[in-house]
Amino acid sequence: MAHILDDYAVLSPLRYKNNWLKLAIVTFGILAGVSSNSPFVPLIIALCMGFATVSFGKIPAKFYMRLLAVPAGFVLVSVIIIAFFFGEGVNLFAFDVLGFTLGVSSEGLNMALLVLARTLGGMSCLFFLSLTTPMIELFSVLKATKFPDSFIEIAMMMYRYIFVFLEVAMSVKYAQTVRLGYKDFRTSFNSMVMLGTNLFIRSWEQGEKLYLSMNSRCYDGKLIVFDEKRPVKLAEIALTSAYFALVIAVFYLTRDMPFV
Repeated sequence: MAHILDDYAVLSPLRYKNNWLKLAIVTFGILAGVSSNSPFVPLIIALCMGFATVSFGKIPAKFYMRLLAVPAGFVLVSVIIIAFFFGEGVNLFAFDVLGFTLGVSSEGLNMALLVLARTLGGMSCLFFLSLTTPMIELFSVLKATKFPDSFIEIAMMMYRYIFVFLEVAMSVKYAQTVRLGYKDFRTSFNSMVMLGTNLFIRSWEQGEKLYLSMNSRCYDGKLIVFDEKRPVKLAEIALTSAYFALVIAVFYLTRDMPFV
């Protein structure tokens, strides 16, 4: 199976750190990035989270950059639109297109950079959590917060069935590939249609087998989630406090400070 986020989370050394501490770091970063009126704070958060994910979490830098490039690519379209069509102030540059004048003002550029920085900061926090904490441990955290058991169990079942769906899709596509099912455009189109037609039926069958296997193991309608106790070390508290202090200091020093 192709590498997914949970594969890296299971192998990450940060998996064995306290989950509540990681959640506190992520929550603080997201709230600080959204609350800041300057792009400096989200950028600092993105750099710190990226460094922690790659250095401490042992995530390949190339994979992390490709992962971060996906949301960045989407937000770039919004950034360009905001830069050209929003904001007032001094025009930094302008040009004519088909008789219309398009320009970027200082306020529009600051607004666009703030949106880009907030996106990178928020996604860096979420990727830090998803690449260092397996989903089953996040479910145990939800269990500890007294979240309704029915919602947690539904989420766990949905998460498991996603993998059932992916396994069936990849096995069918592999079988089609070795039979030259994607040798040209027409054959590829027919293969994709057949894949889409059979995928849900095969996934339903695999889901039924999964349910039968759960019943054979005395499934009584409740899924047990174990919560492993992991004490927070003094070095982790010191490093987290230094990160919080850095973000708070940048937050107050760059309040209402324009990027350009």
